[in-house]
Amino acid sequence: AVLRGAEPSGFWRAGKAGGGSVVVRMAVCLSEGAIASIMQGENVGMPILQLITIRAISTGAGLPRYRMLMSDGVNTLSSFMLATQLNSLVDQGQLTANAICKIKRFIVNVLKDGRKVIILMDLDVVKTADAVGGMIGNPVQYVEGAGQAGQQQQTSAFAGNQAPSKPLQQNGNPAAGRPATHTSPPPTLGKASSSSFLNTPGGSQAKVVPIASLNPYQSKWTICARVTQKSQIRTWSNSRGEGKLFSIELVDESGEIRATVFTNQVDKFFPIIELNKVYYISKGALKTANKQYTTVKNDYEITFTNETSVIPCEDAAHVPSVQFDFVSIGDLENVNKDSFVDVIGICKSFEDDRKIVVKASNREVSKRDIHLVDMSGKMVTVTLWGVDAEKFDGSRQPVVAIKGARVSDFGGRSLSVLSSSTIIINPDSPESFKLRGWFDSEGQLQECASISNAQGGSAAGVSTNWKTLYEAKSENLGQGDKADYFSCVATVVYLRKENCMYKACPSQDCNKKLIDELNGLYRCEKCNQEFPNFKYRMILSINVADFQDNQWITCFQESAEAILGQNAAYLGELKEKNESAFDEIVQKANFSTYEFRVRVKLETFNDESRLKATAVDVKPVSLKEYSKRLIMNIRKNAMQLA
Repeated sequence: AVLRGAEPSGFWRAGKAGGGSVVVRMAVCLSEGAIASIMQGENVGMPILQLITIRAISTGAGLPRYRMLMSDGVNTLSSFMLATQLNSLVDQGQLTANAICKIKRFIVNVLKDGRKVIILMDLDVVKTADAVGGMIGNPVQYVEGAGQAGQQQQTSAFAGNQAPSKPLQQNGNPAAGRPATHTSPPPTLGKASSSSFLNTPGGSQAKVVPIASLNPYQSKWTICARVTQKSQIRTWSNSRGEGKLFSIELVDESGEIRATVFTNQVDKFFPIIELNKVYYISKGALKTANKQYTTVKNDYEITFTNETSVIPCEDAAHVPSVQFDFVSIGDLENVNKDSFVDVIGICKSFEDDRKIVVKASNREVSKRDIHLVDMSGKMVTVTLWGVDAEKFDGSRQPVVAIKGARVSDFGGRSLSVLSSSTIIINPDSPESFKLRGWFDSEGQLQECASISNAQGGSAAGVSTNWKTLYEAKSENLGQGDKADYFSCVATVVYLRKENCMYKACPSQDCNKKLIDELNGLYRCEKCNQEFPNFKYRMILSINVADFQDNQWITCFQESAEAILGQNAAYLGELKEKNESAFDEIVQKANFSTYEFRVRVKLETFNDESRLKATAVDVKPVSLKEYSKRLIMNIRKNAMQLA
C-alpha cells in the first residue's frame, strides 16, 4: 500500500479491501507538464493526455461540438474542443471519461477576450476507459499566469524532450483592446510546421491561420488556401431585390470551407480567382453554414465583404489540392438516393449535349450524359449541366474525377453533377494513373455492366453484353421474369418478305394497322377514326448467323430500314408499283453483316411458349472495336489454356 499524496502520472490509485489503497502501474505514462507548455506557447510534439470529462455543446443546426476536460497527470484544463471530424470517436464509444489519448495534431485559438481554446484536430485513443479504470495521478486545475515558477521545472522538462519545431502561425487575435505584439505566445500546432506571414500593403505582417480554426468570434484573420471549386455566376431575384453571386470552395492542410461572393464583389473577384490556384484571403465575414446548399465539411462559411482581400500566393507547394474520398462505381448501388459522393472513372463513351427547358425557372440549359467505368467492371451514367456539358470533350476517353456528385435512383443508379461539384479531367494522382493503366491494357475491351439503365434500353455507350448466338442460347437469356439484352455481330442469311409491310394509322403516336373500308377511307380501331391516308410501317423477320449458330430476329421500322437501306415510305410505294424492284432490294440485303442489339424474352400465346428475339438497334460493324474484342478474347483463351 502506498499512502503518498501524489503519484507519478504512470500510476493510478485504486481502493483496497480492508482500507488503504494500492498504486497500479499503467503501460502508458501521461506527458507531465504538457498542458502548461501548450498554454505558454512552447513547442510540443504529440502529448499523451487523459480525458477526464466530455460534454456536448449546442451549436444549433450544425454538427454537435464537444468540450473536454483533459489531464496531463499534473494539471487539468477544460479548454479543449474536439474537431467535428472526430465526432465518430464519441459516437462509437471510444472517447469516454478516463480514456488515454495521443494528441497527434491540435490548434490553439485565441478568442477576442484573450481566452485560449485548444482544438484537437487528430488523436488516437491509446487506451479506452475500461482498460484504464480511473483518473491517473492527482492533477490540479491549470490557472494561466499562476504558479509559473512552480511549474517551470515541469514545463521545461517536457519541452526539452521534444524535437525542435517551429509553431504554426497565430490562430486568432489578441485580447480586445490590446495591440497585437509578436512577443505574445503564438498558437501551436501539434505537428512541426514553418510559420507563414503575409506582408500587407501597409507594411505590417499578418499571421496566417488554418481554416479549421476559423469561427464567427474572430474579426481579423488571414488564410492561405487553394480554390478547389468555382461556380458560374448565378442571378437571383426575390421580394427584397435582385443580384448575382458565385461561390468557391477552399482547402488547406487543416480542412475546407465554402465562400460566397455577392453582387457588389462579383465583378471584382470573379475574374481574378482561378480554379486550383492558391490565395491569401482575409477580412471576410464568417457565419454558420447552411448545409442545404453545401456538402463542404465545415460548420461555418465565408461571405466576401467590401473589405475582403484576395492576394495570390506564389509559394503554394504546401497547400493540398482537391481532397477526394472515392467510392467505387460498383458500390454506388448501395449508396442512398440524394447522397453526395466522389467518383473517378474512365469516360468510355458520351452523348452529344442538348438543350432542355427547366420547368421550375423556364430557362434553357445544356445537358450531356457521359458513361464512366472503373475496375469494378461497372458503368454509371453521369449527367453534366450548363458550361460543364458544353465544354466536355470525351473523345480521348479521359480519366474523370468528380467531387460531390449527387446520387439518383432514376433508371437504377446514376449521378448528377451540380454547381457545387468539382470536375477534374486526367488528375495527377495515383488513382488516375492506376485507372489509366488498367483501361489501356484490358479495361477498354471489358464488357462493363451498367448500373444506370436497369429498365433496359440501348442508350449509346451503355453496357453492350457481347455474346455469340450460341452463348446467348446456352446461357438461357430471356428465360427469366424480365427481358435480357445482348449484342452480337451476325450476318443476314434470309429475309422473309411476306407481310413485311402494312398500312398504319397516320396519327403521330399511333402505329395501329388500318382496316380498309373499301370506300377510299381507312379506319383505326385504336383511335376510333377514319382517315383518307396512311403511313407504311415495317415488321421484317430475318434469320441471322455467326460462326456458331443462327437466330430468327424481328426487326421493326428503324431496324428494318437500316438493313434494307431505304425508308418505309419509299419501300411501300415500290412494293405497290414495282414488285420486282422491291424484291431486288430485299435480295441485296442478304449476306450483309451488322452489329445487332437484341432483346430476348420468353412469351406465351395460346398456351404455347416461345422465345422472341427483337432487334433494338442495328448498325454497321465497327471493325476497329470488333478487332479489339477479338484480340482480347484470344488473350483470355490463351491464358486459360496456359
